[in-house]
Amino acid sequence: MADLFDSAPPDSQSAAGPRPLADRLRPRSLSEVIGQGHLLGPEGSLRTMLDAAALGSLILWGPPGVGKTTIARLLAQETDLKFVQISAIFTGVPDLRKVFEAAKLRRANGEGTLLFVDEIHRFNKAQQDGFLPHMEDGTILLVGATTENPSFELNAAVLSRSQVLVLERLSDEDLDQLIVRAEKELDVSLPLTDAARVQLRDMADGDGRAMLNLVEQVAAWSPDSPLDPTALGKRLSRRAAQYDKSGESHYNLISALHKSVRGSDPDAALYWFARMLEGGEDPRFLARRITRMAWEDIGLADPQAQRQCLDAWETYERLGSPEGELALAQAVAYLALAPKSNTIYKAYKGARKLAARTGSVPPPKHILNAPTKMMKDQGYGSGYAYDHDAEDGFSGQNYFPDDMDRPELLTPVERGFERDLAKRMAYFSKLRAKRQGG
Repeated sequence: MADLFDSAPPDSQSAAGPRPLADRLRPRSLSEVIGQGHLLGPEGSLRTMLDAAALGSLILWGPPGVGKTTIARLLAQETDLKFVQISAIFTGVPDLRKVFEAAKLRRANGEGTLLFVDEIHRFNKAQQDGFLPHMEDGTILLVGATTENPSFELNAAVLSRSQVLVLERLSDEDLDQLIVRAEKELDVSLPLTDAARVQLRDMADGDGRAMLNLVEQVAAWSPDSPLDPTALGKRLSRRAAQYDKSGESHYNLISALHKSVRGSDPDAALYWFARMLEGGEDPRFLARRITRMAWEDIGLADPQAQRQCLDAWETYERLGSPEGELALAQAVAYLALAPKSNTIYKAYKGARKLAARTGSVPPPKHILNAPTKMMKDQGYGSGYAYDHDAEDGFSGQNYFPDDMDRPELLTPVERGFERDLAKRMAYFSKLRAKRQGG
């Protein structure tokens, strides 16, 4: 996807042709770029590279509309490199060969090439590998742009030869500055109340290009009086929140939901739950993950938590959306407020680790069944104590392999129902020591 101010340079357009506001406000230098101060400010990493004349290949990672294309173009301008732009969506292997050959000719004539690759993550492994020799011999300085996490989407070889710079969504202050700049360029004052200006900014959702597109629409209106938020909402649709159900946004938001539940914050948990639904997430996926949280982070501290999740899941299956989503929301709130424990989670992991380490060591013979005479002769079942016949219904026998020291896998915490379990375990431990000692 093209990025902020990503149309052709002004001098390439017809003088008579209309120019979108985003193009007219295209920064002419890096100092005019709004936002990304952590990269372009006096102490920013990108500014430091430029001041030291040590600019190398870069991967610009960030959401749409934050200036990736603009920054790449201005980097070429500031370093006197030929700016060449391609999109991974529309470029095939033959096209790449032509780009590399042209860059080699420029290099032979003493001119360098900054190759900007939009949506670079859409190239497959073989295509990404094709950049390596040209990066290594200096034929191109690669600047790739991606909205996806590079560590997941780009080859390790490309990443090792590049520096990843993270661009941030534009802040409210950045968007306000962009509105003011647009009003000056258009020589108008937007016909909005102060509250409506805030709503207009919120509609852009951190996307500078979306902000300018909205401003351009509003600037063309001539209402009798400034529009309030309600009137603005009727005329404009809110921009859909950025959310990719198979990409990093998906994993970031489910992580935020899970950690909010674990952190006993029902308000935050419900917020992230709603964010995922607004983004189009499948409620059944959320039902599965919520149920998993009940077992992983609450467990024996409140065994009813799992029942709440399963009931909510079943309710959703019966009612569907949107009615059934309320049941899932209730389960989220219940989990967030439930006492927390990962006792069973740790005990299970410990048991798996111990089982893997001890291999095929057999159980003690006294707890093995002996359906044949030969097995009885071998001692199978000999000495087994039937617990229901024992005092207190507890024999205290050993059930671990004969040569294994007794491990402590389950350690209940002093929260919720596990307080009672801890008392029971202490009681049985005391009886066990007494019976085995006797």
